[in-house]
Amino acid sequence: MPRLEPSKDGGACARADATIISVHSLTLRTVLATVIAALAAIPSFAASSSNGKAAELAGAELFRKLDCAHCHGEGGIGTKKAPSLVEIRKNKEWTPARITSQILNGGQKMPPFSDSLTDEEIAQLVAYLRAKHRPILPPLSQSPPTK
Repeated sequence: MPRLEPSKDGGACARADATIISVHSLTLRTVLATVIAALAAIPSFAASSSNGKAAELAGAELFRKLDCAHCHGEGGIGTKKAPSLVEIRKNKEWTPARITSQILNGGQKMPPFSDSLTDEEIAQLVAYLRAKHRPILPPLSQSPPTK
């Protein structure tokens, strides 16, 4: 990590004397999505951005639309196919950046979604998964069979 040192004006400037940060294997999209997710974790940023209740609701709708429940269970309760996501916001190992990376790149049995989701949609899914009180969507209406 770059070492921060005080500047003459009292601020901090990054000095990376012996540290080289290599992002050659990261795509710009991955970097941007990670930054968006990290910013969403900052309460003042989250409150002032679209990563509020609207983003949580949009994330819930995406969770349904993408059929995440097929593997993760209804509301993310977990199944034999995939782990529970219910307590993910309390698990310090699952930071917004790590959740974003998991959605983008997949892993273990989870497929990657980097080619099928926008950065905004990924941020919405992260907002939903990290929500203290996740929105509950109404059941899908069953249309009567056509004759």
